[in-house]
Amino acid sequence: MRLGGEALIRSLAAGLVLLSASCATPEAPPPASVRAMTYNIRLDTAADGEDAWPHRRQAVSSLIAFYAPDVFGLQEVMPHQLDDLRTDLPDYDIIGVGRDDGARGGEHSPVGFRKSAYDVEESGVFWLSETPDKPSIGFDAAYPRIETWVRLRDRSSRRAMLVLNTHWDHIGLIARRESASIIVEFLSSAMRPCEGLVLLGDFNAPPSEISYQTIAASDLHLKDARRGTVTAPFGPSGTFNGFDLLRAEKEPIDHFFVHQQDTVIRYGVITQHAAGKLPSDHYPVVADISEPDCAAGK
Repeated sequence: MRLGGEALIRSLAAGLVLLSASCATPEAPPPASVRAMTYNIRLDTAADGEDAWPHRRQAVSSLIAFYAPDVFGLQEVMPHQLDDLRTDLPDYDIIGVGRDDGARGGEHSPVGFRKSAYDVEESGVFWLSETPDKPSIGFDAAYPRIETWVRLRDRSSRRAMLVLNTHWDHIGLIARRESASIIVEFLSSAMRPCEGLVLLGDFNAPPSEISYQTIAASDLHLKDARRGTVTAPFGPSGTFNGFDLLRAEKEPIDHFFVHQQDTVIRYGVITQHAAGKLPSDHYPVVADISEPDCAAGK
């Protein structure tokens, strides 16, 4: 089963949980730009020992607060972790559901946004499977995989922006390839003229993989923010660290896609740590994006 265009958008728009969260803003993005962040915060599991969530919560929340994104996508967020972030960051709203049941069950891949800056026009989720309208495991994936999308309206400029957050399977190559195709099909019907777009998340795929290339080479005319930044990318190439500060992955698996016409002012992989202790097994990625005037075409 494939996405059914506008009908699917309407059918999936209901049932999302709108949660409150907030952040201090010591470092704001440049004027007339949007700061976006993608961050796999690592699920909470006792098997991680000293790297389990209770030992990392403050570091994760503080990092998000300091970099002050306007919008963000998080991955591997368990329900109680989402509750913690809502408490720690009360200036954000967060939208998302659990991948296991479409409610609170299992990992969430939520979209957060600064609630003083944006209104929600519509939102939804779909599963990256043969049955995207219901909780399901698709293709050769090891787990259910979900896509969260939110259409926001900037309260000042009145410009709309479509934000999508994803977390692809780490095992199934077919699942990742098909996930890319499902997302491209969704965007083909969901994208609107003169509307901003940020597609981000943990793709579990380097740029050399066909699943990544399915999006990068699609007719949607998107570009990887890392490859399209005005200034040189900041930080290492790799975005997975496995809680090892010395680990050096050659390719990123956490990505941003934006419109070809957008200007990526800066892009950075943030390796912030405290005495060698990392907040997560992925590095957060931050980008400042400036959109052209609508008259410039999009």
